[in-house]
Amino acid sequence: MNSTAQPITVMILDREYQVACEPEERQALLEAAHYLDEQMRQIRVNGRLMALERIAVMAALNLSDQLLKQNKAEELRKTQVDNRLQTLADKLDSALSSSID
Repeated sequence: MNSTAQPITVMILDREYQVACEPEERQALLEAAHYLDEQMRQIRVNGRLMALERIAVMAALNLSDQLLKQNKAEELRKTQVDNRLQTLADKLDSALSSSID
């Protein structure tokens, strides 16, 4: 870790956690902690009163699922864009070839 990392306190389910981060990453860390806190609170409200560890695992599973779905959607989008670009490049090549002849 870089020597410019500074400790920051985040609150998740009414518990404080000290995390070291770079100053330029501070806002992103606070947003991530807030999002995680919201997710964990929602799990706690929707389920039976569960232990913190179980809530954290369920939140991690939900977030992992969301991330994997987004990655798959992004990969599909990238493939579609690449295919479309290739089709357009082929059409352009064909048009340029026939105009030269």
